[in-house]
Amino acid sequence: MHVWSKLSGAQWEDAWVERFHGPLATGLVISSLPGGRTVRVEVYCEKKADAERIRKEFGGHVREVKSVNWAAKSAEALQPVRVRDRLIVCHTEEAAAAMGVAHPDRVVLCIPGEMAFGTGDHATTSTCLRLLVDYAREARGRPWSLLDLGCGTGILAIAAALLGASEVDGFDFDPAAVKVANRNARRHGLKGLKFTEDDVTKWVPGREYDVVAANIFFDVLTISFERIAAAVKRGGVVMVSGILATQAADCLDAGRRAGLEFGDPVKRGKWVTAVGRRPLGKSAGKGAR
Repeated sequence: MHVWSKLSGAQWEDAWVERFHGPLATGLVISSLPGGRTVRVEVYCEKKADAERIRKEFGGHVREVKSVNWAAKSAEALQPVRVRDRLIVCHTEEAAAAMGVAHPDRVVLCIPGEMAFGTGDHATTSTCLRLLVDYAREARGRPWSLLDLGCGTGILAIAAALLGASEVDGFDFDPAAVKVANRNARRHGLKGLKFTEDDVTKWVPGREYDVVAANIFFDVLTISFERIAAAVKRGGVVMVSGILATQAADCLDAGRRAGLEFGDPVKRGKWVTAVGRRPLGKSAGKGAR
């Protein structure tokens, strides 16, 4: 058996849990170090190749260890995520098929736990899904478009497409996430949805969207708001998440400086999600008026 390990800031503990959600969760161990500001993230793998694949994506180290008896935790044991009375996220094909039969009036997603963020369980993802369901309900009967920044598994973009969005795009800087997202799009029969590899801090918006969803880290959000705002249509909506409650004020202030207007954020535990708009007649960008 081999173990991959890496030190990380304690504030990202939930993100690591979500990242390794699914089959790899059986070998995930997160240990707090003295002082409480740092954690050690470890994933125990039966095959060295699996541990090396994680190291290639996230850095860290791999070492060989004696066999460890890990309690089995199958994907079937994971509970579906229910969003309003409109959307259900399952983690296996079997569960999704059963939910589709039991709830023919709901959109059912199948997002297995893989090497990408976003299976619907984390507070940031589930809140974005709830806001997306609300938006789709309000937009019923008219075409609308969505851009998913930092798409991870593609869950937000896929949900948008199945909820009625006429145009959907998404990208991630992580090539492994892009592969997972495209595989998930195919799984849901969305042949026209193609995820690409890009870095939001360097990306140049090529068009505007009715909705831009950005469930990404705080530090990336704060330096990317001008680009994000430029991708939102006048009167359009931006959904931002991945923000700790202690970071919310600074993050939303950065968004306002880019010309976006935010209401009161939604708080779930220590995580915050906010919905903003690009006002009609207002240019996006630094010093926008």
